[in-house]
Amino acid sequence: MLENYFPVLVFALVGLAFGLAPILLGWLVAPNRPDSEKLSAFECGFEPFEDARMKFDVRYYLIAILFILFDLEIAFLFPWATIFKEIVGTPEVKMFGFLEMLVFIAILVVGYVYAWAKGALDWE
Repeated sequence: MLENYFPVLVFALVGLAFGLAPILLGWLVAPNRPDSEKLSAFECGFEPFEDARMKFDVRYYLIAILFILFDLEIAFLFPWATIFKEIVGTPEVKMFGFLEMLVFIAILVVGYVYAWAKGALDWE
């Protein structure tokens, strides 16, 4: 019974080896010459001039969330586009598939216009 799990064990060990080998190899081979410049805090090429716990503007997070939201929703168009020929080729589904995608895109546009009207996309 345990021989059935042997391939899983081998797979896990090979995966661990592939993950740990570059780390160990870099640690053993790479030069280690730390100095004060390398160990200093780095922030976009400038010395950090504020506290690390400073608050970011909420609009930054809002735009990031809106980007992720619309990006993921646009990703739902790809499955529809891959079977578009099948949708168009089937008379029973032709109009339904087209209208369904129009409804989906209309919901996206309404969400985009709403975010725009509320000023979520304004950056000052």
